[in-house]
Amino acid sequence: MNDYSDFDLDRSTRQAWTEFERRLSEIISVIDDTADMTIGTATANDDEHGPFLVLSSPRRDVVRCEAASNGVLDDAYQLSTDQLTRMERAGWHPPTADGDRPTPNFWVEVDQFTSDKLAALAVEALRDVYGVPHPVFLSPDQLAEILQPNPVPQEEPVDFDADDIIAVMPHDAAHLDRLVETELIDMFGHPPMRDAEGDVAIRVGSTMVFLRTVPDGQEVIVFSIVVHDVEGRSRATEVLNDLNADARWVRFQLIRDRVFVSLSVQGRPFVPAHLHHAVQVMSDVADGIDDELAAKLRGRTTFDGDA
Repeated sequence: MNDYSDFDLDRSTRQAWTEFERRLSEIISVIDDTADMTIGTATANDDEHGPFLVLSSPRRDVVRCEAASNGVLDDAYQLSTDQLTRMERAGWHPPTADGDRPTPNFWVEVDQFTSDKLAALAVEALRDVYGVPHPVFLSPDQLAEILQPNPVPQEEPVDFDADDIIAVMPHDAAHLDRLVETELIDMFGHPPMRDAEGDVAIRVGSTMVFLRTVPDGQEVIVFSIVVHDVEGRSRATEVLNDLNADARWVRFQLIRDRVFVSLSVQGRPFVPAHLHHAVQVMSDVADGIDDELAAKLRGRTTFDGDA
């Protein structure tokens, strides 16, 4: 039995949005007029104008949030009539050329003491209207600690720091968890966001990679779901057997109608360089094979269609 067969992507995603909303509420409760905060979304091209939110404090104890509307969005991100209607029904004011603060965006102003309501409104816009599949696909211009880690850089192997090759013998699973978190902070610059099961999510191009410390503290499993709704288990098994025969480091596995790819990092002793290497390898594999494999197995990738 593997250590991720119970993984529920939908549950993990719901928990990630809940945690993001909580952290965003904390930021809104203390934001002031010294700086605005923009939360952008990952786009296919850095030059494209995709959905975004801008938080500011125009006056004491008031927070304003603007949400991108069609006047500023590129053609690929234009909102439909239903989406525009949903924004207004949720409580957003439409773009306006009148008043003290004309704007081409949807906007709302709330009492800062109701930060939780504004956070919920922001999450609804990002998740349900703009269609952001997971908080890891958001990009704040500051206060990045409210989000998941940034995408893993796709780089050639580099020399590790001296500290990264020192082995540490964890006392137990909790100690291993702390060691892993320390390395993730070193890699991404801020603490990772975990779901209720302790899994860490990392954005990798158009897909996601997860990290899980096993209960006995012997290893860290780095894994990704690369294909969902596979048609034909027999053919899928043959394809994955061929992949496993040629694969280095990783293992492909069919669990019910989903294809997982995983890599095990030894936890006793724990060597930071091994974790860095595992995340890089899994990132390259997951983002590099998901579309092709989904087509071959007549399935879908994690964020294709209604995923």
